[in-house]
Amino acid sequence: MDQFVDTLVVFVRTHESWGPAIVLMLAFGESLAFISLLLPATVILLGIGALVGASGVAFWPLWTSAAIGAFLGDWVSYWIGWRFKERIAQVWPLSRHPDLLRHGHAFFERWGAIGVFIGRFSGPLRASVPITAGICGMPFIPFQIANVLSALVWATGILAPSAFGLRWIQEWL
Repeated sequence: MDQFVDTLVVFVRTHESWGPAIVLMLAFGESLAFISLLLPATVILLGIGALVGASGVAFWPLWTSAAIGAFLGDWVSYWIGWRFKERIAQVWPLSRHPDLLRHGHAFFERWGAIGVFIGRFSGPLRASVPITAGICGMPFIPFQIANVLSALVWATGILAPSAFGLRWIQEWL
């Protein structure tokens, strides 16, 4: 897995023009209900953020791509839950991890739209809260407001610390 992460980060450094597309796909996969359980996107995105600080790769195109990918991933997850309701629990990988939907449901019922926002920042909840919101029939507009706001904050949190923190450390030293 480490070799995959390293290879992808080096590819983005070498082919900067592909960076936004790769970041968009990684953020989408990280936010998509089924894929997020299998994809080590957080580690890769942190590495790409470090590239911004170390080699001057442009931050804003990557940040925009991360926010859009995260937004779309949660939107698709919500739609899957809304469309298939409880039947989705019978589909792999959720059929092998019934706790994910149960925990996501309890979290969503307690916190509602705020839970959608908070869920983006927790690995297990990130995989289950949007799909659970769809299953529970959360209204579309409150879901999308929480989705957009959390995607913007998440993109900043995943890329900016290593991007700007590394620059700050280099200037300070």
